[in-house]
Amino acid sequence: MTPKTAVIIGASHAAAQLSASLRQEGWDGDILVVGDEAYLPYQHPPLSKTFLSGDKTVADLYIRPAAFYEKNNIRFRQARVTAINRAQQSLTLDDGTSLAYDKLALCLGARVRKAGLPGEQLAGVHYLRTIADVQGIQPDVVAGKRAVIIGGGYIGLETAASLRKQGMEVVVLEMADRILQRVTAPALSAFYSRIHREEGVSIHTGVSVKALVGDTRVERVVCADGSEFPADLVIIGVGVVPNVELAQAAGLDVDNGITVDEFACTNDPAIVAAGDCANHFNAIYQRRMRLESVPNAGDQAKAAAASMCGVKKAYQSLPWFWSDQYDLKLQIAGLSQGYDRVVFRGDQANSRSFAAFYFQGARLIAADCINRPQEFMLSKKIILDNIVIEPGRLVDESVAVKDLLG
Repeated sequence: MTPKTAVIIGASHAAAQLSASLRQEGWDGDILVVGDEAYLPYQHPPLSKTFLSGDKTVADLYIRPAAFYEKNNIRFRQARVTAINRAQQSLTLDDGTSLAYDKLALCLGARVRKAGLPGEQLAGVHYLRTIADVQGIQPDVVAGKRAVIIGGGYIGLETAASLRKQGMEVVVLEMADRILQRVTAPALSAFYSRIHREEGVSIHTGVSVKALVGDTRVERVVCADGSEFPADLVIIGVGVVPNVELAQAAGLDVDNGITVDEFACTNDPAIVAAGDCANHFNAIYQRRMRLESVPNAGDQAKAAAASMCGVKKAYQSLPWFWSDQYDLKLQIAGLSQGYDRVVFRGDQANSRSFAAFYFQGARLIAADCINRPQEFMLSKKIILDNIVIEPGRLVDESVAVKDLLG
């Protein structure tokens, strides 16, 4: 009997977990990961922090060492898949060759959203998503020089912190009325604005960038209101777009991501999808969502691998995220969209450690915990177990975290 072939497209966080989980679930056929970068699957969160600063090497970023994949007979091929033929269960690669598959996993991830600004092609203008992106940025990181970051989301703020620590003058330009507006409460935006200003970063909100100006190299950023900011380095961080085109062209269901069920299965029984590119139904929040997070990629990949092996393991994880900036570790449990009340444990106005709890009616739906790992773990338990807890009890710091559920 010919051994079956599992092909994974995209050498991402999800691919790293999925390939390992396939072996754990008993897949004894071939496993091939096709990725368009010249690297094994690597961690993305450190890119804007320790890798940008030069504290980590490429090898440090690898999720698993080469020896792991060799031991488990997981092969890699650097190529780009240009088409999926579902009827023939084959893939066309950019070099014109084709690959057959018995089971296919789409771990396609997401790509940076391009701002499309005049002058974007100038030297010194960068996006930040891959190892190559950061390697392009590093020569432009010079102490005393001026960096302008367009976009006040997590990637922009993490990059601002990293550049500031390396001695650059840093300006952050955000189009919305406050930084992190899409993902968190006003109090959290105010907190991070305070911290970054204390660290010497200049933040401007309600600012729309009109053009990047310079001869061959960027020299300044011009805004719609006429204001200008001198720049030796510009980094644009205005979100990402899921890579769904390949799936869409193959006739798979797509709606803000590749549509999958709780087992990570698409509408084709031979194809699964996991990670940033997949849109799934979340039972905890009773709605469909597409998550851009490492924990989601890993947990969903486990469900996808099981499905490829004919085992049904539903993906039902609580969404969680983190962000490292300066000495602050933010850990986010759950999703705060739809909250009607937020309460705080600790002093968010003056300290560098507190927890924000988001309620919808009597139910805790999310928490933002800054240098508060105990509150983060507690929040995950409360949300997952649907425990009813009085908001006033959560904010009472005279009660130890371990006793809050007592």
